[in-house]
Amino acid sequence: MTGWTTSGARPAPRRYVLIAAPHTSNWDFPYLLAFAAVYDIPIAWMGKHTLFRFPLGPIMRALGGVPVRRHAREQLVEAMARTLGEHDELALVVPVEGTRARTEHWKSGFYHIARRAGVPIVMSFLDYAQRRGGFGPAFEPSGDVVRDMDHVRAFYADKQGLFPERFGPIRLREEEWTPESPGDETAGARAGLASVEVEPDDAPIVSAVSLVAAAGEVHEDR
Repeated sequence: MTGWTTSGARPAPRRYVLIAAPHTSNWDFPYLLAFAAVYDIPIAWMGKHTLFRFPLGPIMRALGGVPVRRHAREQLVEAMARTLGEHDELALVVPVEGTRARTEHWKSGFYHIARRAGVPIVMSFLDYAQRRGGFGPAFEPSGDVVRDMDHVRAFYADKQGLFPERFGPIRLREEEWTPESPGDETAGARAGLASVEVEPDDAPIVSAVSLVAAAGEVHEDR
């Protein structure tokens, strides 16, 4: 495998929610950690709580893992917002696709956590076609979901995952909800909270071999 190069500057905010996309391969997470190391960015990521049992628990925490349970979703938004508030500098990686398989909607937990914590969202990427990865601009979620997601869609329009056919449309269920839609006025909020979850088959299992291999392929070129 040929080497990867970095693209873009280190994000300016000290605390933010980090989008990592496209996510189509088991290699994505080791590469994310490798790029974070190159940019000297302390990251935390959400993983299913069962991953943190012995013997993997200490390793997962050392890699920035935060154990979560998929039930009690509203509490999860609050907990992740508190995690951001407890650090002077932290990039919290929140799953947006929730699976390596194609999905028709992104999970909107990243958006709600950023809004609740009062922090910006930063978009990171892995472009396997160009073998480049890095970070894009930060933006403050405004509450206008469609407008904010248009910004996200524009950024990822030319980024290609390892398996492009697995990268579905970039959209949130909230974008399809309007006050005129059937249901009460809290339907959109409930849809957002319901999206905060980590799929069991998509939790990051990282071996030392894959992490070292990824780190060795990333070269700084800013």
